[in-house]
Amino acid sequence: MSPRIVVVGGGTAGARLAQRLPVTLLGEETHAPYNRVLLADVLAGRYAPEVIALPGTREPARLGVRAVRIDRAARTVECADGSLVGYDRLVLATGSNPVLPPLRGLRGPAGAEPPEGVHAFRTLDDCLALRDRVRPGTRAVVIGGGLLGVSAARALAARGAEVVLTQQGERLMERQLDASASELLREHVEALGVEVHTECRVSGLRQRDGRVTAVELADGFVLDARVVVLACGVRPRVALAREAGLAVATGIVVDDELRTSDPYVHAIGDCAEHAGRVYGLAGPALEQADALAEILRAGEAGAARSGRPGPGAPALGTEAAADLARGTAGAGTEAAGADRARPTAGTDRTDPALSVAAADPAPASRPAATDPVPSTAYTGTRALTRLTLGGAEPLDLAAFGETTALPGDDVVQLTDATRRAYRKVVVRGDRLVGGVLLGDLAAVGTLARAWEGDEALPDEAPLLHLLTHDGGSS
Repeated sequence: MSPRIVVVGGGTAGARLAQRLPVTLLGEETHAPYNRVLLADVLAGRYAPEVIALPGTREPARLGVRAVRIDRAARTVECADGSLVGYDRLVLATGSNPVLPPLRGLRGPAGAEPPEGVHAFRTLDDCLALRDRVRPGTRAVVIGGGLLGVSAARALAARGAEVVLTQQGERLMERQLDASASELLREHVEALGVEVHTECRVSGLRQRDGRVTAVELADGFVLDARVVVLACGVRPRVALAREAGLAVATGIVVDDELRTSDPYVHAIGDCAEHAGRVYGLAGPALEQADALAEILRAGEAGAARSGRPGPGAPALGTEAAADLARGTAGAGTEAAGADRARPTAGTDRTDPALSVAAADPAPASRPAATDPVPSTAYTGTRALTRLTLGGAEPLDLAAFGETTALPGDDVVQLTDATRRAYRKVVVRGDRLVGGVLLGDLAAVGTLARAWEGDEALPDEAPLLHLLTHDGGSS
C-alpha cells in the first residue's frame, strides 16, 4: 500500500515538494503552480502568465480545491466541495495573505468587498485584474514602499500608468536597504516616472458608485486614483492549522524536522515558523521543501529496513515506506476531481520579505530527546533578497544579513556616481554579517557564499577586496 502524502497549498513550497515526491497536491487557485515573484513582470507585460509556471509535479495537482478543515483523529482533510482526502502525512504549505490596512472606506457595511479598483498584489488573479484595468494615463496609487510595493509601482509605470508610491516609513525598502542605497533606489524609481512620497500615511479611500476615486492622506492631502494597489506586507496563513489545534505563534510552529505539534503534520514555506522565525521568502521555502523531502525519504527508508517508525511519526508500513524511499509511490486520494495539465518550467527568484516574529516553539513540536536527528534536519536559511527593476536603465539590487552597522563593526562602502553603483558590506570581528549592492552585482555571489558559510575572513586580505568584482576571492 502506497503512503498517502497530502500537501495543502500550491505555492512555491508546496509545488517544490510535489516535484520531489509523489503527493496529492490541493491547490486553492485554479492556475497551475507559478512563480509568484515574477508577477510584477507579468503585470509589466514582460512575461505571459504561462511563462512563469513552475516545473511540473510528480502527480497531477488538484486545482481549484480549498481545504476547510483537518480532522487529525481520522487523518482527513475536508474540502469546500464536501469531499474528504485521507492522509498518512499531511504537509501544510498554505502560504500567506496580504495585509489589508485599516483604512476608512476600504470596507463597506458588514465587511463588504473593497471598492472597485482596489487590489492586493499577491496572486496571479490579482495581477491579471490589474493588467486588465490599467491603461496609459490611468492614475494609480501604490500603498506600501517595501519590495512588493516598489515592484508593483515600476510594473504599473511600465504599462503607462501615472503612479504615486506612498510609504509610511522614512525610506523605500527600509527592511533591506540602508539610507544610501534606499536613496539611490528612490532616484531610480522616480526616473521611471513614479512619484514617491515617504513618511506619508494613508488614512482613507474615497469612492463613488462603488468605485475608488481618490486616496486620502493623514495630512489632508488627496491623491486622485482610479486604481489603488495594497502592498502593505503579508501575514502567514494559519487559520486552518489553528482550527485544527496545532501550535501557532506568528506562523505554524515547526521543529528541525519541520513537524508541527502533531507528528503526522508538517508545515513549510510562508506559513511555517521555525526557531521563532517566519521567512516569507522563496529561498527558504524551497530549502524547507527540499529538506522535508529528504527527511521523509530518510525516515521511511529507515523504517522500511528496521520495521520501526522513522523520525517524527509512526511508520507508514514497510511496503509503503520502501515505496516512498524509492520515490515511486502514488499519492492516494478519496476525493473526486479532474486532473490538470502539468505546468512548464519557470524561474526561481527571491520573494518579498515578511516580518520576523520571535516565539518559543511549543514543547509538543520539539523532537523527543530519544528521537534520532536526521542528517537532513532543517536548521534555518540565510536568505538573500534580490530584485531587478526595469526601465531604460535597469537597476539590479541585492541585500543580505545586517545592513546597518553596530558600534565596533567595520564598514566598507564604495559609491560610483557615474555608473550609479553602490556597494557596502558590514564586518563584525572576522565575520561578514551583511551587505547591500545596487547597480553592480558582480561580487554578490562570492559575498553571499562568505556570508552563508559564516566563515572567518582571511587576515591577509584587506576588507576593500570584499567589494572587488570577484568578492576578494583572488
